[in-house]
Amino acid sequence: MLQAENIKKSYGDLPVLKGINVSIQKSEIVSIVGSSGAGKSTLLHILGTLDQPDSGSLAINNKLIASFSQNQLAAFRNVEIGFVFQFHNLLPEFTTYENICMPAFIRGENNGALKNRADKLMKLLNITNRKNHKPSQLSGGEQQRAAVARALINDPSIVFADEPSGNLDSVNAKELHSLFFNLRESLGQTFVIVTHNEELADMADRKIEMKDGMIL
Repeated sequence: MLQAENIKKSYGDLPVLKGINVSIQKSEIVSIVGSSGAGKSTLLHILGTLDQPDSGSLAINNKLIASFSQNQLAAFRNVEIGFVFQFHNLLPEFTTYENICMPAFIRGENNGALKNRADKLMKLLNITNRKNHKPSQLSGGEQQRAAVARALINDPSIVFADEPSGNLDSVNAKELHSLFFNLRESLGQTFVIVTHNEELADMADRKIEMKDGMIL
């Protein structure tokens, strides 16, 4: 599904990624681990098309990302890629339902099929009863589950998660970790997860360890 070859990235004179090769298969859950400064988040942002490498190639679903214009890339990212971050980044003025549907609203979808997908995801994530609540009325775990639903609403090929449980207590973190695997079973979803949580990292199908901008 995803193939990255010889990815390099520097900021000024500081080399952050020094020639990364990685491939991700459909329905695979891959964790990326390493100490702070190893280049994990930089790699995640490049694989998720949020940032561009200085050199190297990235293909997702056999489509070469470098061949896209900015508008084409934005449209591709909206449909094919989901994101979950440490801080949920829900929009405070909108309800849970509206936040979940926002990526679909952005691409101009607002119909019965979208409502059905949102309802299915809220049921799957056990937040149906919070549908009309604003983020400030949700617990931390509920906010993060809403963020996961938002990442999934356009049925993306792959979801990238950057320290998704880093802002949760141990109970909610365990629930979120189990949720990723339940979603893989029920939806066939693919996840790439940057984490410092050893338990989550070890649960993954494959663990990629980084050090000094390289994969060990």
